[in-house]
Amino acid sequence: MIEQIWQSLIALPSYLLDANKRIYIPYLLSAVVMALPVYFSVEQAKSGKGFLKFLFPKSVWLSKSAKLDYGLLFTNTVIKAATFSPIVLTMVPVAIFITDSMEYLFGTPLHLDWPSELVIVSFTLMLFIVDDLTRFLLHLALHKVPCLWEIHKVHHSAKVLTPFTIYRSHPIESYFYACRMALTQGIVVGFGYHLFGTGLSMYDILGANAFVFIFNIFGANLRHSHIRFTWGDRLERWFISPAQHQIHHSDNPQHFDTNLGSALAIWDRLFGSLIRASQAPDITIGVGKYDAGHDSLLAIYIKPIRLGFKALLPSKWANKGAKVTPQSTQLKEAGDKIK
Repeated sequence: MIEQIWQSLIALPSYLLDANKRIYIPYLLSAVVMALPVYFSVEQAKSGKGFLKFLFPKSVWLSKSAKLDYGLLFTNTVIKAATFSPIVLTMVPVAIFITDSMEYLFGTPLHLDWPSELVIVSFTLMLFIVDDLTRFLLHLALHKVPCLWEIHKVHHSAKVLTPFTIYRSHPIESYFYACRMALTQGIVVGFGYHLFGTGLSMYDILGANAFVFIFNIFGANLRHSHIRFTWGDRLERWFISPAQHQIHHSDNPQHFDTNLGSALAIWDRLFGSLIRASQAPDITIGVGKYDAGHDSLLAIYIKPIRLGFKALLPSKWANKGAKVTPQSTQLKEAGDKIK
């Protein structure tokens, strides 16, 4: 176990060189380039700051909230290596189950005789869409189910946003997302085998799914930042912009449970939870009065478990302590005050 933890820690710097990680250097550089028009069109005229001060304000990058994010990157890596890595769901049994189920329901696998290029494009697109859909569904559950919301609230307790905020999560949530990834890959590989046989591969750019690479290179790191970058109303009906994800982190109850999608906005449109950037021009980050007090690493790890467990108890017992409500319930409670 010690060796596994050590290997995980020394691998952290490689995140900067791995196209499957959000803080991959080209993704960070593309975010800097995309911040330029925001600076020249708005911030320079408003504040007169230089570009570097605009990018790296001390009030954001050296805040207590940001420092907790940096610490969580290391502590979560240790916890993951020491605990759930060996027991996380894997893709292979899921793929076998899907393949066997398809054969039982529909007979012999089709193994369509399509050109290899078309098979690769189809498989890559399938993987991207199913991955994005399962991210949305898990994210929706994390907001709507009270015990899961207490776990996910760790991420929303950030008072400022930086690219490292993506690593601000409770280990239990990280485990859910790891299992989700295995399910996604297993489902797509299982269906892919039934349709196309064993010749499955995806288009990748530097080892990352081509669609994921494009999503990340076009400002994914601005989603967790103080830089408001919008794509306009038309595009924001189809894709979640950085500014839309910032709205998702708003402490205004009117914005709770909105813009839950990762890359695609179509899921939020279907569920009626989409807000375009133009509809929320001014926001502040956080969970407002519903903040659980995640102001230390100990609180971040312990409070969600305690409150999440309390949310599972019968109401007559749970009501003896602090009230635990998901964001959707909090929105209803705050509606009259906003009006």
